[in-house]
Amino acid sequence: MVRYRSHLFALMICYDCRFPELARAAALEGAELLVIPAAFNTTTGPAHWQLLMRCRAVDNQLFVAAASPARNLSASYQAWGHSLVVDPWGDILQEAGSGEEIIHARLDFSRLEQVRQELPLLRQRRKDLYRLDYKAPGNGIV
Repeated sequence: MVRYRSHLFALMICYDCRFPELARAAALEGAELLVIPAAFNTTTGPAHWQLLMRCRAVDNQLFVAAASPARNLSASYQAWGHSLVVDPWGDILQEAGSGEEIIHARLDFSRLEQVRQELPLLRQRRKDLYRLDYKAPGNGIV
């Protein structure tokens, strides 16, 4: 977890995004943005890239910034590319193509608060039916 000014960000890496528990733990600790560097390939990318990033954003009502390497046709591993930024409602704010590209997106944190007010998922969790045990970062916030 990283604090930048008044905002708290969490970092996940590629395969982590397939496991919703880590994103949920970050959200419960106050994260407003997940930063996810990842290198999906040309098989998993078209099938799962947008889907997983949008799910992590919607499930946890936070922003997701997912950065992918550009596709390099002379490389042995073919990355999908398509870096993107997703808002807490699951809308894609910006998305790159498969080539080298820089994208910019303005994160409106008032939108995050609006989504959390209108659909208070994190507050309405059924803790009587299930729980998420994890090690809180404690003073690991930088």
